Amino acid sequence: MITTIGIDIGSGAVKSVLFRTDGQGTHWLAKRCERIRRRDPMTLAREGLDGVLAEAGLAGNDIEYIATTGEGENVTFATGHFYSMTTHARGGVYLQPGVNAVVDVGALNGRAIYVDERGKVLSYKMTSQCASGSGQFLENIARYLGVAIEEIGPLSKSSQDPEKVSSICAVLAETDVINMVSRGIATPDILKGIHLSMASRIVKLLKVTGIKSGSALLTGGLALDVGLLAAVQEEMANEKVNVTALNHPDSIYAGAIGAALWGAYRHEKLQDLQARAAA
Repeated sequence: MITTIGIDIGSGAVKSVLFRTDGQGTHWLAKRCERIRRRDPMTLAREGLDGVLAEAGLAGNDIEYIATTGEGENVTFATGHFYSMTTHARGGVYLQPGVNAVVDVGALNGRAIYVDERGKVLSYKMTSQCASGSGQFLENIARYLGVAIEEIGPLSKSSQDPEKVSSICAVLAETDVINMVSRGIATPDILKGIHLSMASRIVKLLKVTGIKSGSALLTGGLALDVGLLAAVQEEMANEKVNVTALNHPDSIYAGAIGAALWGAYRHEKLQDLQARAAA
């Protein structure tokens, strides 16, 4: 039996999960998500660790491996660190078995990852750092429009005449939005236009990875934005890409899940090596 914790430090939130792997399979015991909101991510990582331990009724010495991902390289209490592309791939396959691609739409950038059935990365493509297809950009626009984060998706889906944002530069795209407001463009149409622009980039990223068919799971902070999911599905149809876009209620935890599962795998391999050396 191996008990592991995965901690994913992103640009917008810190996600922590606790897993146990035994002869009966893999069991998810606890989870915690804290938005950073100008707080110290390292402090939130420690709080996440304590939180999932308390939820599962365990102590620190019950954990065999603490794995970090994202911006978690400097977490002092971690056992090891994994690259976020591999953790999102593994976490995505855990959440949605049989998925063919994982699209991580985070606070600062987006990334399309073509995977096999085990979560092995076959190819990937990433947006540039200044691209407007990110969570932080959408959050800034929502703040300017006076819209709550949870309202973005439903408002976008209610749009009748979307006004698409053309610029890939976040600064120029924000200028576009300001101009739209001055022209009297309705908020739902602005949001749907932004979603379509983001979706267009996501679909292009997916096409470059080489995926031809199957399904793609959205992960990261924007995964549960129903407006973005609808826009991605619409763009898939427009571009004649035979891939179904999906999300999962726990999509935001994909990176942390992957870290915990890879941590269990690494711990098991290390135990095997030590046993062979002792023999």
